[in-house]
Amino acid sequence: MKLIYSRLSIWFVVIVAGVLLNTPHLLANEPKTAIAKTDSIEKKEAIKPGDIIFEHIGDSYYWHIVSFKDKEVSIPLLVIVYSQISGFNIFCSSKFHHGHSSYNGFEISEEGKYKGKIVETLADGSIAKPFDISITKNVLSLFISLALMLWMFLSTARRYKKHPNEAPKGMQSMLEPLIIFVRDDIAIPSLGKDRYEKFMPYLLTVFFFIWINNMMGLIPIFPGGANVTGNIAVTMVLALITFFITMFSSNKYFWVHIVNTPGVPWWLKLPVPLMPFIEFSSSIVIRPFVLMIRLFANITAGHINVLSFIMLIFIFGAMNPVIGYSFTPVSVAFVVFIYFIELLVAFIQAYVFTLLSALYFGMAKEQGHH
Repeated sequence: MKLIYSRLSIWFVVIVAGVLLNTPHLLANEPKTAIAKTDSIEKKEAIKPGDIIFEHIGDSYYWHIVSFKDKEVSIPLLVIVYSQISGFNIFCSSKFHHGHSSYNGFEISEEGKYKGKIVETLADGSIAKPFDISITKNVLSLFISLALMLWMFLSTARRYKKHPNEAPKGMQSMLEPLIIFVRDDIAIPSLGKDRYEKFMPYLLTVFFFIWINNMMGLIPIFPGGANVTGNIAVTMVLALITFFITMFSSNKYFWVHIVNTPGVPWWLKLPVPLMPFIEFSSSIVIRPFVLMIRLFANITAGHINVLSFIMLIFIFGAMNPVIGYSFTPVSVAFVVFIYFIELLVAFIQAYVFTLLSALYFGMAKEQGHH
C-alpha cells in the first residue's frame, strides 16, 4: 500500500509540475498586444482556445520544454524536405526561429490549408508544399518509444536466457504479467491454443506500442507530451497492418461467408447482392476504419479535455484576474483527476485494439458449414 501511495504521489508531482511549466507556453504565441488601450476603454483581444489546443495536440518541428515570461526553451528538430527546385534540403528547424522567419525559400505556414507545415515559395510567387520527411516531434517520440521497447524486451529476453529457472526480477517482473495477460486473456480465447503462437509477436508488439505511447503522451515533460497515438496517420498504419494480416490469414470459407452467407434467404443475395455488400463492408471496410478512429478519438479527446481545463484559467483570467487566480486550483484539480482517468484509458485502449485484432485474426479462419 505504501508503494502504491508513493507512486501516486510521484505521478501527482509530475503532473502538477508539467502543468505549471507548460501553461505559460499556451499563450506564448498569442499577440503581445492583447490589451489595446483607447482614451477611456481597455479592449482585450479574445483568447482563441481552439487554436491553442489544436496547436498543442498537433505535430511540430520543435519540441517545447518550458516557457518563462518571454523566453522559451525548446529542442529544434531535423528538417528534411525535397524541393522540385533545389532537391533535398537538410537543416535544423532553428533556422525558422520558431516559425517567425524563412530559410532558403522554406517557411512554416501560419494559415491556409498548409498551416503548421513547411511550404516553399516558388519563382512565380506561388506557394507549394515540398515532399517532407522531417523528424518532427511525433517522429522523435516514436523513435524514443521504439528504443524503450527494444530495451525492455531485449533485457527481459536476456534475463530469461541467463536465468531460466529463477523468479522474475526487475523489468522481467513487470513485463511477465502483461505478457501472460495478452497470451491468456486475448490470444488464446480469440485464436485457440493451436493457432495463437503465430500471432503473439504482433499482438505483443501492438499492445506495448500503444500502451507505452499512450503513457508517454500523459507525461507533460520531455521526453513525454507528444500525441503519437492521437495522430490519425499512426492509428491508420496500425489498423492497416491488422487489416493486411487478417487478409493474408483468411481461408476460402471466410470469403464464401462474405459472398454467399450461409443460412440467408436467396432473395437477400439475388438479384440485388444486399448481404454480400453488408458482409464485405463490415468485414473489409468498417473493421480497420473503426480500429483507426477509436484509438485516435479516445486519445485525442483525453488531451483536449486536459488542455480545456487549463485554458479555463486564461479565459476566466481575461474576464477578471481575481477570478482567474481563484479558478486555478480548481482547474489543476480537474486536470489531475482527468490524468488519473487517462492512465486507465491508456491501458484500456491498448487492450481493446489488441483484442479486436486477435478477434479479426480468429474470424479470418472460418469453418466450413455443413
